[in-house]
Amino acid sequence: MKEITKMSRLTGCLEKCFRLVNNEFFNDELPTPMITCVPTSRAYAHITVSPVWDTKHGSKYELNISAAYLNRPTEYIVSSLIHEATHLFNIVHNVQDTSNNGVYHNRQFKQAAEDHGLIVHRSEKYGWSTTEPGDQVLQFVLDHTDDLRDIEMNRSIPQYQMISIGTHSGNASTATPTTIARKSSYRRMYCPNCNAIVRSTRKVNIICGDCLVPFIEG
Repeated sequence: MKEITKMSRLTGCLEKCFRLVNNEFFNDELPTPMITCVPTSRAYAHITVSPVWDTKHGSKYELNISAAYLNRPTEYIVSSLIHEATHLFNIVHNVQDTSNNGVYHNRQFKQAAEDHGLIVHRSEKYGWSTTEPGDQVLQFVLDHTDDLRDIEMNRSIPQYQMISIGTHSGNASTATPTTIARKSSYRRMYCPNCNAIVRSTRKVNIICGDCLVPFIEG
């Protein structure tokens, strides 16, 4: 299995992840954005409020996953994509889900995010802005283990600090409130002989059917 340690593989992985998310959670309703991965020190991700990329096939929105926070568990990278895809869903359906220059997330966003598999928490200053993977998202990650590989690269930034998932403002410097990054919600296990990988939401004792050796957690 190829490691995700190159930018070309990284963007390809994120693009594939968006296609899977669009199909699974949005019935392929969303226009395909331009997926970018540049450092933003104050947000996990952002989506522009209008198309900003011009191509020969038409204009595209930009969906950025911050290169500074790529080393989060896979389900949280997926949650960032779903968070921003939820904003895109509301944009194309003319639903106003934020105010204060895209910073404050209202109940319209909360409802749409919950409808698409996220758990939503409220902060006093930023509204319903903090999201994490729900059971549907965790199962989605487990079902697509071969497609959603762990990202083994990360862009370092000064005064590294984890913050909650970003805004849908076109200005990537607009941030949502600070929070502590959560640990992975599933266990990653691998065969020490053939390096096959499985994921589980709880500790299990399994044996590789090809090598007949126990899987190791890690």
